Amino acid sequence: MKNTVNHFLDITSLVCPMTFVRTKLAVEKLPKGQVLEVRLNFGEPLQNVPASLREHGYEVDEVQPENPGELTGPYRIFIRKN
Repeated sequence: MKNTVNHFLDITSLVCPMTFVRTKLAVEKLPKGQVLEVRLNFGEPLQNVPASLREHGYEVDEVQPENPGELTGPYRIFIRKN
């Protein structure tokens, strides 16, 4: 990622809808322009969290697998607060 990550959140131990709730609360606390990196599981969290954030007007800069050779492992998403 080209941008500096200001905060990190690991939600791999949570299940939906708490994955989105915790992420949204973390993004809301950020000052404008800062970036939150979120570590989440493949599957439902990976499908729902980025989509829900976009629906709420947040900018999801990037979605990438933690280990590129392991597409069903944890992912990292980067959210910028505008």
